[in-house]
Amino acid sequence: MATESSEPDTFSKLLLLHARQRGERPALREKKRGIWRTVTWRELADEAAALAAALSARGVRRGAHVAFVGDNRPRLYAAMCAAHWLGAVAVPLYQDATSGEMAAPMQSADITHIFAENQEQVDKLLLILPRCPTVRCIVYDKDRGLRHYNQPELVSYDTLLQQGRELVAANGDAVEAEAATGRSEDAAFVFFTPGTTGPAKGVVLTHGALIGRARIAAATERLTDADVAMAYLPPGWIGQTLFSYVQPMVVGYCVCCPESSDTMLADMREMGPTYFLATPRVLEALFTQVSMRMEDASRLNGRLYRTGMAASRRIAASTSAGETASLSDRLTRAMSEFLIFGPLRDVLGLSKVRVAFTAGDAIAPALVNFFRTLGVNLKQLYGSTETGFFVAMQRDGQVRPDTVGQAADGVELTFTAQREILVRSPGLFREYHRDPEATAQVTNAEGWFHTGDAGYLDDDGHLRIVDRITHIGALSDGTPYAPRLLENRLKFVSAIKDAVVFGDRRDMVCALIDIDMAAVGRWADRRSIAYTGHADLASQDEVYGLVADSIKAVNAELAQDPALAASQIHRFVILHGELSAEDSVLTRTGKLRRGVIAERFRALVDAMYAGHATARVDSADAHQGTASTELKIRDATVARAHSRSAA
Repeated sequence: MATESSEPDTFSKLLLLHARQRGERPALREKKRGIWRTVTWRELADEAAALAAALSARGVRRGAHVAFVGDNRPRLYAAMCAAHWLGAVAVPLYQDATSGEMAAPMQSADITHIFAENQEQVDKLLLILPRCPTVRCIVYDKDRGLRHYNQPELVSYDTLLQQGRELVAANGDAVEAEAATGRSEDAAFVFFTPGTTGPAKGVVLTHGALIGRARIAAATERLTDADVAMAYLPPGWIGQTLFSYVQPMVVGYCVCCPESSDTMLADMREMGPTYFLATPRVLEALFTQVSMRMEDASRLNGRLYRTGMAASRRIAASTSAGETASLSDRLTRAMSEFLIFGPLRDVLGLSKVRVAFTAGDAIAPALVNFFRTLGVNLKQLYGSTETGFFVAMQRDGQVRPDTVGQAADGVELTFTAQREILVRSPGLFREYHRDPEATAQVTNAEGWFHTGDAGYLDDDGHLRIVDRITHIGALSDGTPYAPRLLENRLKFVSAIKDAVVFGDRRDMVCALIDIDMAAVGRWADRRSIAYTGHADLASQDEVYGLVADSIKAVNAELAQDPALAASQIHRFVILHGELSAEDSVLTRTGKLRRGVIAERFRALVDAMYAGHATARVDSADAHQGTASTELKIRDATVARAHSRSAA
């Protein structure tokens, strides 16, 4: 502990350390108008100092809350550095949130200053400004469309930066001294929870908690300042901020910001990230892209891809059993690596990835196996906003797709009688902002945090996650029911983008299916099936046949497992529009809001269980913008369950 106390314990101190030790090395890179621009650690520190001086002159004080709304950009991270320089608390918000969704966090945190990327964000903020009286200043970066705005709260980033540089030139020593006054126990961030089961809560995390977790993860994965990461997920999510701000501050590696979501894959190939974070939703999209590409491949390449994947799975099984893989499998794998797998990783921008993590939601074990078979070192980690993200993580050589690994160093795990996971760790949050009652409900006097997740440790100490406690139930015959396990299997099908299953206290499991428009659209085009849009495509009998075949295959897999055989999907309906955060059925990180979905689609669910062949729903249910839409309901093929006893 003595060695840790001598290390920098706040983000501003870490920034100054990097500026001294690796000042000319890249800290941030951004692609703008097709050209990569690099910000060195020294330049980042200089810009943060100037912004801090200007913010101080505009009233930012230690403990104040500063909000950030925009895509991942070097200027956003420089502004975070400036806020921490002054001892202020950073509050990243989701850039695609509506103005109404932003109002509650801003009111709760008493936001005084806001950094907004562009006119779109400024317009949303100005709309709710009367409801947020504490806001004094909105700093905008891109001035396109804003030159004629005359609200007194608005100031451009460039203007603020120039003012700060003048202040630093006049009194630079005092500005730098301010960065050294922070302490590890000071609040660094307030992250607002996704709100999957209720209103979003502000999670207060300290400098010390986050830095400590980042140091543990960096040591476990042997991260160095030569690594390269990518910032493309919402900054409002703790996972992205940890990988693109907290860990770089600890390790000193470079973070690259793509030009846009449309150019992400091309930009990834140019960036060559070695350290990569992806949510299951991102990996599902990449898997769909690979599936579509291989469907369009030549017969020879398609065959080599399939045989190479099969050989890789056999090699992995042999390795796990401590056996030597056959020579033919090793040769097949080597040929597939050269001709198929390597080029595929390059297309996905993953050719240089040394460590990849997935987090943020449960992931299908088959999806983990797919990427690992493709040659990507994909591992799972488990945590939440309240736990500082790193609770359990898979280590190299110990990856099991159906677990999330062993507890991270310094983390203690225990379980209630209902198998709820309890966590005690130096990385735990300090409190829910201004909500002592909610804080007391999830923590106890011994320092244990109630995660709300059900799970258990296997014989080797690996953590297995079942589902949220509130989502676990039972079918009417008493068979345990965990929807996430079933949904993940369905989403591994390239034609299915999202699935929502129902079954608690019911006699069977039924599913709402959201098709993947790109994959199914290409499938339909190859078969000359005409359609005019998403709703029309989703209603085609051929598409129902495609989904029915996919569910049949999933049910056959479920039948192999005695614990899941009774949870096979019996009936399904294809939604005419995709599930979206804009409709409040998903969180901004893509998690299902089950309560909202159950209410929104109540007519469909009731019709499935009533045995109807169709259901007529209005636009409030289907969100199609039509007065009434009739949706087809189909039966699924259920497989015969395998006997529990030996033959």
